[in-house]
Amino acid sequence: MNAIYPIKEDSIAHGSNYTMREPMYEEAELNKLERWINGFRRVAPKDPLDEIFAIDEEAVALSRPSLGQRTSSSHSHYYDLREAALQTAHSGLARKLKGRHLQMIAIGGSIGTGLFVASGRALEVGGPASLLVAYLFIGAMLYFTVQALGELAVAFPVAGSFSAYSTRFLDPSWGFAMGWNYALQWLVVLPLEIIAASITISYWNPDLDRAIFVTIFLVIIIGINLFGVKGYGEAEFIFAIIKVVAVIGFILLGIVLNIGGTPGGGYIGGKLWSQPGAFHNGFKGLCSVFVTAAFAFAGTELVGLAAAETMNPRKSLPTAIKQVFWRITLFYIVALTLIGLLVPYDDPRLLNSDKTTTAAASPFVIAIENAGIEILPSVMNVVILIAVLSVGNSSVFGSSRTLAALADQNQAPKILSYIDRRGRPLVAIIVASSMGLIAYLVDIEAQSAVLDWLLAISGLSSICTWASICLSHIRFRKAWAANGHSLHELAFRSQCGVLGSWLGFTFNILVLVAQFWIGAWPVDYSEKTSLELAENFFLAYMAAPIVILFYVCHRFYFKTSAVRIADMDIDTGRRDFNLPILLAQEAEERRVWPRWKRIYKLLC
Repeated sequence: MNAIYPIKEDSIAHGSNYTMREPMYEEAELNKLERWINGFRRVAPKDPLDEIFAIDEEAVALSRPSLGQRTSSSHSHYYDLREAALQTAHSGLARKLKGRHLQMIAIGGSIGTGLFVASGRALEVGGPASLLVAYLFIGAMLYFTVQALGELAVAFPVAGSFSAYSTRFLDPSWGFAMGWNYALQWLVVLPLEIIAASITISYWNPDLDRAIFVTIFLVIIIGINLFGVKGYGEAEFIFAIIKVVAVIGFILLGIVLNIGGTPGGGYIGGKLWSQPGAFHNGFKGLCSVFVTAAFAFAGTELVGLAAAETMNPRKSLPTAIKQVFWRITLFYIVALTLIGLLVPYDDPRLLNSDKTTTAAASPFVIAIENAGIEILPSVMNVVILIAVLSVGNSSVFGSSRTLAALADQNQAPKILSYIDRRGRPLVAIIVASSMGLIAYLVDIEAQSAVLDWLLAISGLSSICTWASICLSHIRFRKAWAANGHSLHELAFRSQCGVLGSWLGFTFNILVLVAQFWIGAWPVDYSEKTSLELAENFFLAYMAAPIVILFYVCHRFYFKTSAVRIADMDIDTGRRDFNLPILLAQEAEERRVWPRWKRIYKLLC
């Protein structure tokens, strides 16, 4: 089939440029079945019009100092950073995500079992004050991180952004380790979330065969992702709206319950902070909540991963990044403050709450049940079910894009970089979806233990990823200044600056230290046997030796080294957006804005 390359209207939208234009194929001569079949074929070669309009990035790369990591002429294994940068900049992924998709992914994309269910375990271990302090700490850390990510992703909206930034600005071997660890995280999350969804159904009928629902949920998630990035965006848009409405509804209900707005219920206020108390298990309980909070916030960084598939990242990403602050403040801090006021940490139902248990252990459901409201617990369980499916959907998106990007960077089998004519990383989606078959362990007694060990493989993935983002931003800023550029040339600048990245990096290291301490000496340390303590430690920290193994093996094989500031490539894949013209246009628009709109745009 011959593909015709007209200029796609979205490609010349405000804030875009020709170098990242998505090809558009005309298939008017084919019927619907033929077009559907052709959609699965590999994407056609790069748009020939790029030869006219695009910057010759190959020539730019060749004019720079050698970025390869060859250390001796006799060494046959050679990792070429230039090639990796070029291939991630031209991945062939469809750019069909709109601003509203990114905004809802940022606001509600990762709200799932970490907030609705695992927060119950955090409340039981640390108490309401520890719950609030830990989520505030992790929320601040993540805000610094997404600001750094926003600056990098707007400038370099490349495939597999997290591992690509680590590869380009830190060390190719560290990028390899981060990419595979991040992919493993989401590969394991898929069966975990499908199992959680099937167990949630047991709230209404515990006698049903869960394997039936595993099949149903797996088909739904795979189907959504096979519709491409636009299907994923629309699904997440709907899921996020439902989750956001539910959390806002719970906040309003929680306020009413707390002030005694139900028949027979009196004013509660802060009574539960006095009896049974604000803190539980002291400082160790607080550190335990840090780990749970980090799990709850996992997935927030997906907004950066989606940058390569966004129509206009210059316009959409900054707005989405700013809205992460409101999600952290409203949906986590406010909601969990109310949870701490309504549910005592010694409630026996919380003792059963973990990442794979029934939604009946959710503190949100317990708070409603304590108020004697009969219908709303079922409604809340439906919301939890949708949230779980949403995270499962995101897991296929996150793992498939990361696997495809690793293949683009020659850090994974090349077959995983297969992009079809609809802009889908088809082979990577199939590989990621196949991990969902593990969910059929749901009816086996040992399924919890199996999934715990699978999750332990990548248990520190999010924290390592966030730390790497902050460090990549710090190194990028140094390279940017070293090449004579000013901050005014950046299309979006982190509102926290380099200082925010240093704070984010430091906070991530502190969480890793807390994780090590809790893993080696848990809250119930004196009650565990030596075997149980060893198992607890490896469940909490097994990801660390795996990351080190990935890093050491890649570095030994390719003889790589840390990328020097002078050798960093800050040109390939960068979008300039005709920035002077855009800034002048935006300044002209701002002059006629009322004050309320200026404040809104500053915050959102």
